[in-house]
Amino acid sequence: METVVIVIHLMVVLALVLVVLLQRSEGGALGIGGGGGLMSSRGTANVLTRATGILAAAFFVTSLGLSLIAKMSETPASVLDSVTTEQSAPSAPEGTGNGILDALKPAEPTGPQVPAAQ
Repeated sequence: METVVIVIHLMVVLALVLVVLLQRSEGGALGIGGGGGLMSSRGTANVLTRATGILAAAFFVTSLGLSLIAKMSETPASVLDSVTTEQSAPSAPEGTGNGILDALKPAEPTGPQVPAAQ
């Protein structure tokens, strides 16, 4: 059921975007229908305005339907519940010399050493 509503919702969204882009802009600065041609008659503008309202109502209804379906779901899913945490080995207690910082210390230097300054 949820998949059907999602598909309908996506079709409504695409149709709504197309209808809005086809409308003539009032200011003339934005939009596709600037200088007449396809959107020159009032009848076409009324059809597009009416279609926009119907598609907006359908978008609203499908959005509410999807939220109600998600709320009525038997098993609530959370992203945090699906993440598996790996248990790492506990670090050694302080002072034993086997901690993470002790492993990062450089080993005893090898090779020629510079004598200490006197």
